[in-house]
Amino acid sequence: MGKERRRHTRVDFLTHIVLKSKGSEIAAQGSSRDLSCKGIFINTREKLAENDGVEVKIILSGGGQNIELFMDAFVARVEAHGLGLEFTRMDLDTYTYLKNIVMYNKDEDI
Repeated sequence: MGKERRRHTRVDFLTHIVLKSKGSEIAAQGSSRDLSCKGIFINTREKLAENDGVEVKIILSGGGQNIELFMDAFVARVEAHGLGLEFTRMDLDTYTYLKNIVMYNKDEDI
């Protein structure tokens, strides 16, 4: 087995995501595999090219009010069933929300 090179904890997280690329909106909703503070994998049939820049909106629902997180990213990986995005810019509040999501959803098996 190869050594795991990832440095950021990843969690499964179901949420609604909207991507905007080159003036067009692509709505992608589904389980977001490998959410971390550095990136996200979105299960979607939409196809973008590797290295395409995108604006990402993650909509967190629950508690009676939606919270929207905004960040910039690029397409790091394209697969038949989705896109791997790497975040390139976000504000401090967004980073704090992502960090808390990852912390509260990580698997505690040791």
